[in-house]
Amino acid sequence: MSVIVICGATATGKSDLALTLAADLDGEIINADSMQLYKGMDIGTAKLSIKERKGIPHHLLDVLDVTEDASVAWYQERARELISEIESRGKSAIIVGGTGLYIKAILDDLIFPDTDPEVRERLNELAEKIGGPAMHERLAKLDPGAALAIDVQNLRRVIRALEVIEITGKPFTANLPRKESTRYPEARQFGLVMDRDSLAMRIDERVERMWGDGLVAETSALVDAGIRHGRTAQLALGYAQVLKMIDGEVSDNEAKEDTKRATRQYARRQETWFSRDSRIQWISPNQPRLETINDLLSKPAVRING
Repeated sequence: MSVIVICGATATGKSDLALTLAADLDGEIINADSMQLYKGMDIGTAKLSIKERKGIPHHLLDVLDVTEDASVAWYQERARELISEIESRGKSAIIVGGTGLYIKAILDDLIFPDTDPEVRERLNELAEKIGGPAMHERLAKLDPGAALAIDVQNLRRVIRALEVIEITGKPFTANLPRKESTRYPEARQFGLVMDRDSLAMRIDERVERMWGDGLVAETSALVDAGIRHGRTAQLALGYAQVLKMIDGEVSDNEAKEDTKRATRQYARRQETWFSRDSRIQWISPNQPRLETINDLLSKPAVRING
């Protein structure tokens, strides 16, 4: 098996499972978390340290400065190049993360229309007037599926989706095929699912741990590295809230509690996004995860025609 995906909502244990699976299969891991691409954003993204990676090769971690912006098209090209390289070494590529659009960009033939500077400028000006939440509401009316996939705080992607809608006259999600993968037809996707109360508890514990591990100090260092000059990195969960705290807009406790709330909301959007893909085989916390995946890999995949 050359391409395996471990997906699901934040805090469900994807990274640890992928690490165990990679060791079991002699595989290599490709990151599919849009914020783990950034250097220096370690605590707030729950990025595994080099020691925690236990010698397993990890790709697409720490590849961008916080002043840079990633695009789905860029990610698609680089991830597919890495899959080819990993396959050439006779190993399995294990894709792990919760950014559903990135995973879909790897597996499926998405179309990325060119940008239109005039449309983009007009939308940027509108965003300055009415604000990010209102722009996200506009997207939700035009394309509810895209609004589920794109975080309300990620204004750059909201604007890009609205731009695509205006340029093509079609919903942004019209570029997201419903049929099974044409790029990697043998790819297997496994999703980690957890009941809402347990997941909320894990999220709250993770945020408390991030604060204890030094998220505020990490964010302060990223300010010096230019995080405010990048459009994407400064919107990451946790970092956005700490930046407001640094600016004196909220207290430390308010920033922490808002991070918990926003992360729970994000997890719900992730669940909704992944639930729409019938190719994903779901694994609950009550199942022995590694054994369940190995058992499923030994059987033919169920093919779903969209």
